[in-house]
Amino acid sequence: MRIAGPQDEIIASAQVVEQILDRVLPRWRTEVPSERNKRVNRWCQHREAVQRADVVLVRDAEIKEHLGDDAPQISAATMHPWVWDGARSLWQSGHFREAVTAAAKKVNAETQNKVGRRDVSETNLFKSVFSQDPPKPGQPRLRLMANDGSDTFRSLHRGAMSFAEGCYAGIRNPSSHEDGLARAAGTPGAGAVGGLQRPGPLGGLGHGGDVSQGIAREQRQARCRPRRQRACCVLVRL
Repeated sequence: MRIAGPQDEIIASAQVVEQILDRVLPRWRTEVPSERNKRVNRWCQHREAVQRADVVLVRDAEIKEHLGDDAPQISAATMHPWVWDGARSLWQSGHFREAVTAAAKKVNAETQNKVGRRDVSETNLFKSVFSQDPPKPGQPRLRLMANDGSDTFRSLHRGAMSFAEGCYAGIRNPSSHEDGLARAAGTPGAGAVGGLQRPGPLGGLGHGGDVSQGIAREQRQARCRPRRQRACCVLVRL
């Protein structure tokens, strides 16, 4: 009911505690009551949130074991900054539909910046950058691997193009026009959009008739990387 330590130390600790709470209980600012902050103590909300987070951290494995399948979960904080930085504040305030839309817009804008284009966007943009045709003036390409004429090259870029089209047609557009998007549906939606910009070791940029020399250099560097990691890369390399 009272502050037990120096105010400056508590404030410094709160800076770290809030980051932990944001990770463990993303909606703690809205779900944990804050009325007592003014009536009793300014840290009442933090205290209750910490108590809840402590239980989650200590008993999370037990809860998963008894109540459901202990399957892997997507951590939004591990997504690329293009996705999570654009969606974080909206997601944490419960605006899941708007968060997915913001993430999709951010990926589109940064891709436009990367290839220096403003005349196309979203589906048409990704169709152009992943086209298997040679680059043309004003129409650079993004490459997941050097064009060696193989089926693998064609499959990777055809798949990336189709995946991008699916994200914008099936996730971004509905999330912009429907009245609501549940959190359960929004999480994989944001994850799929996040996959669009997952850094690719061979995500070079070709401006002329051939892919850039940087692709060959990165191809040599990528040979030591696990094949699975290379196969999971989808769009651009920062």
